[in-house]
Amino acid sequence: MNVTLSATLAANEDIERRRRAGERVLHLAFGEAGLPVHPALRHKLVAASDRNGYGPVAGAAELREAAAGYWTRRGLITEPDRVVCGPGSKPLLYGLLLAIGGDIVLPMPSWVSYAAQADLVGSRPILVPSPPGEGGAPDPDRVVSAVLHARAQGRTVRSVLVTLPDNPTGRLASPRTIGRLVEVARELDLVIISDEIYRDLVHDVTTPFLSPADLAPERTVITTGLSKSLALGGWRIGVARLPEGARGLLDKVLAIASEIWSAPAAPVQQAATYAFSEPAELVERVAQSRRLHGVVVNAVHAVFVEAGASVPAPQGGFYLYPDFGYLGVGGSAEVAKLLIEDHGIGVLPGHAFGDDLSAARVRVATSLMYGESQEERMAALTSPDPLSLPWIAANMEHLSRGLHDLSAQRKTAGRTPRRALVATPAHS
Repeated sequence: MNVTLSATLAANEDIERRRRAGERVLHLAFGEAGLPVHPALRHKLVAASDRNGYGPVAGAAELREAAAGYWTRRGLITEPDRVVCGPGSKPLLYGLLLAIGGDIVLPMPSWVSYAAQADLVGSRPILVPSPPGEGGAPDPDRVVSAVLHARAQGRTVRSVLVTLPDNPTGRLASPRTIGRLVEVARELDLVIISDEIYRDLVHDVTTPFLSPADLAPERTVITTGLSKSLALGGWRIGVARLPEGARGLLDKVLAIASEIWSAPAAPVQQAATYAFSEPAELVERVAQSRRLHGVVVNAVHAVFVEAGASVPAPQGGFYLYPDFGYLGVGGSAEVAKLLIEDHGIGVLPGHAFGDDLSAARVRVATSLMYGESQEERMAALTSPDPLSLPWIAANMEHLSRGLHDLSAQRKTAGRTPRRALVATPAHS
């Protein structure tokens, strides 16, 4: 087992070290929501600070009821006894991989922790590219051939994962792709894990959103949390919606939870209960966040396109996945190295997300551009024109200048490829 520090966390620590050393680095490598906690949530947490018992493994009854209501309002009728809570959606995903067992099909590229967690539980991830122009879901027809090939080799493949919308591409899998993937999952008897932590951050609320659970509630697990929509990354709370009739899977997940985290922190559960009940002030906060993320990430998209990169337009969250193949500099590790060392722009190389090591694609996260202080971030959240704020404008200028300088240097060099860094992808 080759266990290393998560690429996103490692990049964050590296950039912070550079900043402490006096370097000017635009931090585009870390997918933290970058916004203040709503005062009502702080109040709920403080009010519950004297709650000091472990509580039920599945989570407090009121939190499970609130989470069930959250999904029911989105058209997925949910009973509280099908909800499991954990200290973040990340441990819930890990617990699910342990409980389901076997190998898992992942989109390529996909969030760095999916394949890493599969490795940790002894599963071998099968990486399948998304359909052209999409992200977050493997191409269904290629899933069929990949799974049949793996099973012919004696491997046990039991699940497939989707992220709606996607990290790292910022794209949302189409209803057609999800519908076909559900058909494939039934044909191959696969459990579908649908990570929907960015669901409420789809930029255009009229964009069609189809969860696999809408079509296959009997085989779909949904995970979500509050770290993205309400920027509670440090509070570590997540919830999972288990399939209809999957008592055996539920019991396994609870048994695993009882040995790993026992129960989520009780005060945080109380605040999360309030959040998942979606009072008007938090609905408004999510809407403000969605708008800010969409405005900034689309402006950054325009900067990359103007500089010459090929990058799909984002549909949700705060991510972009530009391709720098036009530079002729080598793979993603080389691009990331050039950007941070020569131009003060921190990104993550695409190979960390399971992409081809030779591809010049990188993951860009725009959510830390909103400001360094709580006051600046709140101003960005409430401004009718966040791009006009001096600190955001300065970040945009730093990015534009760096990308244009990079392109100019490559032209001056006659596009002579530099020696690519010797790197080993996190997962094959």
